[in-house]
Amino acid sequence: MMKAKGKKVLVAMSGGVDSSVAALLLKEQGYDLAGVTMHLGVQDADGDNPRCCGADAVNDARRVCDRLGIPHHILDYAADLEEKVIRPFIAEYVRGRTPNPCVNCNRRLKFGALLDEARAMGFDYLATGHYAAIDNGPSGYVLKRPRDKRKDQTYFLYHVAPERLASILFPLAPYTKDEVRAIAEKAALPVADKQESQDICFVTQKNYQAFIAGRLPEIRPGWIVDKDGRKRGEHRGIAFHTIGQRGGLGISHKTPLYVIAIDTTQNRVVVGDKADLQARGLRAGDLNMLIRNWPDTVCAKIRYRKKEAPCRVTFEKDKAFVLFEENQEAITPGQSVVFYDGDVVLGGGTIEEVLRNTEGEANEQD
Repeated sequence: MMKAKGKKVLVAMSGGVDSSVAALLLKEQGYDLAGVTMHLGVQDADGDNPRCCGADAVNDARRVCDRLGIPHHILDYAADLEEKVIRPFIAEYVRGRTPNPCVNCNRRLKFGALLDEARAMGFDYLATGHYAAIDNGPSGYVLKRPRDKRKDQTYFLYHVAPERLASILFPLAPYTKDEVRAIAEKAALPVADKQESQDICFVTQKNYQAFIAGRLPEIRPGWIVDKDGRKRGEHRGIAFHTIGQRGGLGISHKTPLYVIAIDTTQNRVVVGDKADLQARGLRAGDLNMLIRNWPDTVCAKIRYRKKEAPCRVTFEKDKAFVLFEENQEAITPGQSVVFYDGDVVLGGGTIEEVLRNTEGEANEQD
């Protein structure tokens, strides 16, 4: 409680259960609180009612703040979302890569622009309802996995600047999702039974392909080819394909075909067998190192839903070269690779290149 005395916290509140319980817990711990909702101005597919932190979310967050007896602020980040998240998201698909917009949103908006605003408003901390933990150890602040490993969101948080960890609170770290829901119900929070969204917040169309199609002035069709360059079909644009994709190719073949590479220079989608998706390593750039000294062997995740795998990492200038102990399936340029030592997040980067074998033979994607 001594830590909380006199400390001011701005809680990012989306109107959902997690951020609402985060605020409740901090209030019970004695912090001086205010809530904030980021208005992102995302319209539904029919042009009505902004859904991402729109009117409904704002009203739900305000009702929770009223229940807790704390102020509620609304800040407009629509232009930031467009410039720092949506445009890079589209640009990556145009390059034949598969981006991770949640990483960019956390990096640029929540723990970038919003944290800066919180400091400017006189708050000591910014808190969110993420399932993650921050510890202050002998070597400084470290990002760690939460208790609920099923809800672990550290994969999306690896790019938060290390010097910012000291100004961030994750109150849900000790709790499971079921316990958080039970806390909300016991406290009779008005959002206790609200369901959580699983989609990319700004994609209000039926899928990301439809979203991209509505944003690109020109989409170039091209050939779908096999590993030997033989034409197998046509694609309507490389932005609509991703590594590991099986459906939606429009190709009849005796065995299932998968997208194994995207050739932007020749505007081609390359397909092959499931075995062709296997690779031993990768090269990553745009690195963010949260810990200075790493053990020889660490674990890495190449997708949020993928299980982490043991690997060795070497650094050359501003790139990381990762060699896994066993082949990994569908390593995808544009996605994040995040490194762990047990529960500690070491850092991560953006996958740039797939390495097919231990000699470092690369499968070019850019």
